[in-house]
Amino acid sequence: MPSYDFALILSRPLYEDELDPLFDRTHGAVTVSVVQDPQHANRPGSASCSWQSATLAAAIMEVVEHVEASAPDVSVLQVEADPLLTIRDIAERVGRSLDSVRHAITGARGAAGFPSSEMSSAGHRLWRWSKVAAWYGLDDPQLVEAKPTVQAINGWLALREVVPDVAPPAEDVTSALSLVITHVA
Repeated sequence: MPSYDFALILSRPLYEDELDPLFDRTHGAVTVSVVQDPQHANRPGSASCSWQSATLAAAIMEVVEHVEASAPDVSVLQVEADPLLTIRDIAERVGRSLDSVRHAITGARGAAGFPSSEMSSAGHRLWRWSKVAAWYGLDDPQLVEAKPTVQAINGWLALREVVPDVAPPAEDVTSALSLVITHVA
């Protein structure tokens, strides 16, 4: 069964006492932003994981269910399946050494035009995997599946937030995506 990497944007971070239920449900496979003080809970939270499932849609929906069941009043607002990677992550994914990737980034070796970093976090620059994979000439079938799947699930999440009575159950969305994803990806 394939493993899918993705991140979820949450309505708020989790509190420490909400971590045990999530850990129990996911066996520690989901990493979330945590706050200790309620005054810091008024900002969005995040969850990320590498989850095994038959499809990306099934993986996302399973984790959405686990996160929301673990913490009352937390809802998933959005999903992102084109991860941001460190230099080390890039090296692992492309099968190159850290120095080789550093040289590619600086233009000291290989083709010019390595993608710009998307952001910095804790002093480390992060690159969007789809851009890096394209630069290296890699075809990642999960990225092909990710774009339409993420668009559909983000639409469902928005519909669920705005008019929950109209939004179909998660299982219906997953089933529909499994039927059409090969035709739209």
